[in-house]
Parts: sequence; C-alpha cells; structure tokens
Amino acid sequence: MKYILNSSQMQQCDANTMGKFQMLSAVLMERAAMAAVSEIEKRYPEPTARVLLVCGTGNNGGDGLAMARLLFLKGYPVQILFPGNEEKCSVEAARQLAIARAYGISVCTRFPEEEYDIIVDALFGIGLSREISGIYRTVIEQMNAAEAWKLAVDIASGVSADDGSVMGIAFRADATVTFGFAKIGQLLYPGADLTGVLSVKDIGIDTHSLSGIEPEVRVLEKADLVCLPERRNDSNKGTYGKILIFAGSYNMAGAAAFSAKAAYRTGAGLVRVVTDDSNREIIQNLVPEAILTTYDDRTDLRAMAKEQLSWADAVILGPGIGRSPRAEELTESVLLESKVPCLVDADGLNILSEHMDWMIGCSGILVVTPHLGEMSRLSGMTIGEIKKDLIRVARDFSDRYDIVTVLKDARTVTAAPDGRVFINVTGNHGMATAGSGDVLTGIIGALLGRRIPPDQAASLGVMIHGMAGDAAAETVGKTPMTASDIINGITKVLK
Repeated sequence: MKYILNSSQMQQCDANTMGKFQMLSAVLMERAAMAAVSEIEKRYPEPTARVLLVCGTGNNGGDGLAMARLLFLKGYPVQILFPGNEEKCSVEAARQLAIARAYGISVCTRFPEEEYDIIVDALFGIGLSREISGIYRTVIEQMNAAEAWKLAVDIASGVSADDGSVMGIAFRADATVTFGFAKIGQLLYPGADLTGVLSVKDIGIDTHSLSGIEPEVRVLEKADLVCLPERRNDSNKGTYGKILIFAGSYNMAGAAAFSAKAAYRTGAGLVRVVTDDSNREIIQNLVPEAILTTYDDRTDLRAMAKEQLSWADAVILGPGIGRSPRAEELTESVLLESKVPCLVDADGLNILSEHMDWMIGCSGILVVTPHLGEMSRLSGMTIGEIKKDLIRVARDFSDRYDIVTVLKDARTVTAAPDGRVFINVTGNHGMATAGSGDVLTGIIGALLGRRIPPDQAASLGVMIHGMAGDAAAETVGKTPMTASDIINGITKVLK
C-alpha cells in the first residue's frame, strides 16, 4: 500500500525534511535533478539527444536548472528556456541559474526555433494555485506543439496536485518523475492522462517526513493481495463464505450469472442466487455450481427474504432486479432484515435513491457501488460536479451514512466511513463493457463473505477486478473484451 499526498501534505513533508531532519534544500534539489536525469538516460543512453529544459522561478525551476547542468556535464546538447522574471527567483533557483551560466550553458527567454529530442517541463511545481495565463500559457502551448519526448519534473505544469484538474492549460507529458510520494492529481483524470508514465523517486523524503501527517488517500498494490485469508487444508465449502445474491428480474438473468460466477472465481464456498422463476433454467445452465432459489408473483417477498438472509455470510442486492414495486419491496426487505454485510448495486441503488432512509435503517454493514449516474441520483449532484472531486464526494457520502462507498469511474475511488480513501490504478478501457460492474459486485461480495473488513474487501475487490481486466487485455485485447473475459482474468490474478 502506498500513501498518496495532496499539495499541502507534500509541502509539509518538504518542510519536515528540512526542519526536523536538517536536510538541506540544495541536497534535495540535487537528488531530484539526478533522479530525473536518470530517466532521460534510460531512454536516451547516448548523450546525443538535444534537450530543452523549460524552467520557472521557483524550486521546481531549480530542479530543472540543476538537471541542465548534470546533462551538460554528461555531454548532452542542452539549452535552458527561462521565460520568467529573474528577480522573482527562489534562493535555490537563483543559485542554480547562476551555476548554469557559469558553466556556459545557453539560457534564452523565448521559445527557440531549433528542434529538440527532449523537452523537460520544470515551470511550476505542486504549489501552483491559480490558472496559468500570459507568457507561461504561450510557452506551454509551444511545448505541447513541439515534436519531442516530454518529461515533467514532479508534476506536469498546470495539473492540480489535489484533484487532477487543469488550471487553464497543462503540459502534456509522456512521463513524469515525482519525488517522495505520488500526488492525488497524478492519479485522477484528466491529470492522469497529462502525467504520462509516472515514476516516484526517493530523494530523501519518505514516511519519516510525514511526521504526524496521516494521509487519508492510499493506493493498493499487488503485494496487498497478501491480505486475502489463507485457505486451510482442514476446511470445507462453508469455511469460505455463503454469498446470497438477489439479482435478475423477469427474463433478465445475465447480471445474476456474472455476479455468481465472479464470486465463485474469487473463492466463495457457496453462492445462492435468488431470482425470478423465469430465470431458473438460464441460471442452472450458466452457473450450475450455484444454489438457486426462485420466486414468482405469488411469493411473499418479505418472508422469503428473511428466510434466505438467515443462511448468508454476505449479501449482494440489486443487479438486474428492475425498478418495479415488487423490486422495491424486495430491496426494503433485504436492507432492513440483513444482519450481515450487504452490497447494493445497479437497480438496488436506483431504488435506494428514492428511499435514502433505508440506508440509515439498515442493521448490517452496507457497501454501495455506484457509477457516476447512480451517484448523481443518490447524492442529488450533477455528474459534472461529482467528477470534479470524486474523493470528496465519496468521502462525504460514506461519512454521512456510515457506509463504504465504491464510486466507479476510470479511476474508481473507495471511501471508508472513517475518512480513508483508496484510489484504484489497475484496469483499462476494455472494461467499459456490459456486465463488468456485475463482475465487480461478485468479487467484493465473495471477499465480504470471507469476513474481510468491508472497506478492505471493497478496495481489494476493486483492485482484483482491475487486475483481472488487465489480464484479460493481455489475452484477448481491450476492444473485444467482455465480462466473461474479466471473470477468466480473476483466475489468472488469484492463481
């Protein structure tokens, strides 16, 4: 698991490193420059690549100026573009500019007409707090238009470190070298697109530098799969969780089948699907391993739900159940009667959006997995408002209702009621396909059934889902990917 910082937290880390631990700013700058230069050397090991370093007046600019010297001494043809006012330079940037000039490195104030193999963006760091305009906007436009490999130092200029939004204009990097910790804005879109390939480098700012800061935002890694409970030799199918899935409606069996299959692939011991009687034959054919309970128009849904819930270790509610009065009755019955962790998705969320009090009345632990449209209906916010600040929206919703919120987007955000947030960085655009969300539901449901804490089950489930999609992309590609391919990918992830 990695901590992900916002701009103020990173600035405090810098201050702690220099204050509490007595690290010199010049040393940190030199190490940052060396780390960024190493990325250039990896791609261009021969010192023939022509490099333009575009540097600002702050310490981010100082990093770029130090890079210019290091590259110059290694034999690279180097030029510095310094469009700012030298009188506004930070102490370290002024020192690095003077050193560059002492070595005879060319410094210009207007974008040169020459062609370059590499353009380095060291204009603005994480502290940028206003939209970019004037000469800096023009320079970034020229940088973006140039034919060259583009490297950002710490963060692509114009990308908000806090939420990934674009501050007027932003540098479009092919790669970014950042220091100490990744920044939130480098993981959320559109910032993630503008960041390119992200490398986090150690320059002497690490967890010691947090010194009292407790970052709420984290990213899980493959190594975190160790959190999955080990399977024991002296076990049986009941050991690994009984998952109860209320899914499907008249002649709508697909969502139920995908969720059930995904739950089994994630290691659930027993899966029971509760669905409309019209789906009986389809479910039996698609998921013969599943236990099947069906209902029809004559069934007392409240009594049926209560009876089935007494069997379960975890509940999934909503995929494909529709929005009929009977579906509402089923949703209310399950939410108010469930004593075990309950995941609500799809149609269940749409019904819930009209009966928000049912979340408060739910006696079990609740996990909700809305996409942006469903979150809009739940929260009353527009999709645009939600996309502007996924983390805040998910965190506020979890805090308000004391639940776990999995807000699904290109970068899914999972928020726990205690304020912790997990950003998922696995997965790919091939997963934007029908049934993919039902697969995620089954994965998380299986983990809940293994008695993994709900926030951990949700965040791990999202990561496994993304990893399964990445495995599927390697096998079938992204464009032709289906939900069934993602289910097959779960096998590769957990093998």
